[in-house]
Amino acid sequence: MAAFELIPVIDLMGGVVVHARAGDRDHYRPLEGSLIATLPEPTAVVEGLLDLFPFPALYIADLDAIRKRGDNTSAILALRHRFPTLRLWVDAGFAGECSCRRFLAADFGNLVLGSESQSDLRLLDRFGDDPRLVLSLDFQGERALGAEALFRDPARWPPRVIAMTLARVGSGGGPDLDRLRTLHFLSPATRLYAAGGVRGADDIRALIALGCAGVLVASALHDGRLGRGELTALLGPGAS
Repeated sequence: MAAFELIPVIDLMGGVVVHARAGDRDHYRPLEGSLIATLPEPTAVVEGLLDLFPFPALYIADLDAIRKRGDNTSAILALRHRFPTLRLWVDAGFAGECSCRRFLAADFGNLVLGSESQSDLRLLDRFGDDPRLVLSLDFQGERALGAEALFRDPARWPPRVIAMTLARVGSGGGPDLDRLRTLHFLSPATRLYAAGGVRGADDIRALIALGCAGVLVASALHDGRLGRGELTALLGPGAS
C-alpha cells in the first residue's frame, strides 16, 4: 500500500502567497503571522515549508488564473527552477486543450483539473489517461461546482481525485468526512485526497482511517498545529 501523503498548499494571487479562507477569494489577503515565513513571497514560503519537513510535493493554486484575472506563471516557473526535485500539483484554472498541452509539454508537474473550471467532460476524457492528471472535485457548501457529470460518473475519474471543500478551507472546521466517505464508497480504488478544514494530527488520523490516500494542508502548518514533531509522528522522519 502506498504511503499516506501530506501535501502543503500555497495559494497565489498577485504574485504573493495569500491566506485562503472559506473560498471567499475577493477577501483573501497576503499571508501574515505565519510561523514558517515572515514574508508572503512564494520562494520564502516554500523554503519555510521544506525547513519544517522534507515534503516531496507542493500544491499550487493560481487563483488569478482560476478567476481569469491574469496568472502567476512567472512565480510558478521560479519555484520550479528553485526546487527542481519538488513535485508540483498545479491548478491554474485549466479550461482549454491548448493550455493543458502547454503545461504538460513544459513538464511542470501534475496538472490539477478543477471541476469549477469545467463545463463538460471534454478535458477529462482527452487527458484522463495521462498519469500527471489529477481531478479536483470542487464543492462550495453542498453545491458541486462545475459539470455535473464529473461528480456522478466515477468510471471516468483518473487514479487520483481531490475532494476540495472550499467552505472549509482555512476555517479550522475539520474535514468533510461524510463527503469523503461517499466519494470513497463510489470509487474505492481511487486515491482520494482531502482538502479543506484540517485542524491537526487527529484529523489526519481520521483521514487515514477512512482510507484517504492523502491530504492538502496550509493553515495548520503555518500556525503550528502541525509542527515537525506531529509530522514526523504521522509520516516518518523523511518524505516517502
